[in-house]
Amino acid sequence: MQKLIDLQLTMFLMMAVGIVVKKVGIIGKEGQKNITDLVIYVILPCNIIKSFMVEFSLKIMYTFGKVLMVAVLIQVLCSLVGHFMYNRIEPARKKCLQYATICSNAGFLGNPVAEGVFGTMGLTLASIYLIPQRIVMWSAGISVFTQSPDKKTLFKKVITHPCIVSCIIGILLMVTRISLPSFLNSSLQTISSCNTALSMMVIGMILADIDLKKMADGTVLYFTVIRLIFIPLVVYIPCRLLGVDAMITGVCVLLAAMPGGATTSILASKYDGDTIFATKCVVFSTLASLITTPIWSFILM
Repeated sequence: MQKLIDLQLTMFLMMAVGIVVKKVGIIGKEGQKNITDLVIYVILPCNIIKSFMVEFSLKIMYTFGKVLMVAVLIQVLCSLVGHFMYNRIEPARKKCLQYATICSNAGFLGNPVAEGVFGTMGLTLASIYLIPQRIVMWSAGISVFTQSPDKKTLFKKVITHPCIVSCIIGILLMVTRISLPSFLNSSLQTISSCNTALSMMVIGMILADIDLKKMADGTVLYFTVIRLIFIPLVVYIPCRLLGVDAMITGVCVLLAAMPGGATTSILASKYDGDTIFATKCVVFSTLASLITTPIWSFILM
């Protein structure tokens, strides 16, 4: 319990640093983009490869299979929720709500949370959990705003994504039990340790640009309740009733309880969605997750 409280306070402090460095001008808009790219394309892949450096066994592969199955079912659930729960909302906003429901911020925020609460194995399971979401991001997710890419384009986008490549490398290293040279292993460990700090600081930088007084309206609140409470609850209850392993349940519920994905705003801007509304959904749900994530963590511990 004390470890969880310390983790949340640490994350709050890191976000506060992000807010400060953006407010005082140490980091500008371009710098923020560069740091975000650094996390996604360098630090997070190293973090994922490191997470697979565990002793391989058939039990672990069985666990991976169960996590993958639950993750696929969660993506089906999110797609259904996105399709049916926003029918009374105007089209420009509905697109944003659908995408943000299908594609959470689990890939950016979920990994450090899973690692902080459940340790290295939590991070490993989180990496497996995110495979279906990354596939859906480039298929059903994109189709919310425009036509789905053809199968060749979809396959290329998925298979070349740095995080998917890292999962493949990590699994190969784990299964073959290849030991990396000491200098390479040390480099991976050092770079991956930056993940939580930089991820939280980037979120702080995003919050620094938002007028919190204009954040919430009825529709944003409705989305936030669905994204942070309804979806993880629908995951949690069956997992408990079916006796799913506690760590698998914990990782899947925590990642299902992540806020709307930051790419919602980017795609809304590119494909004539309601960009301002999309940003509100992402930022408000991120703020609200600072309250709901500790609550879910306490429930799952």
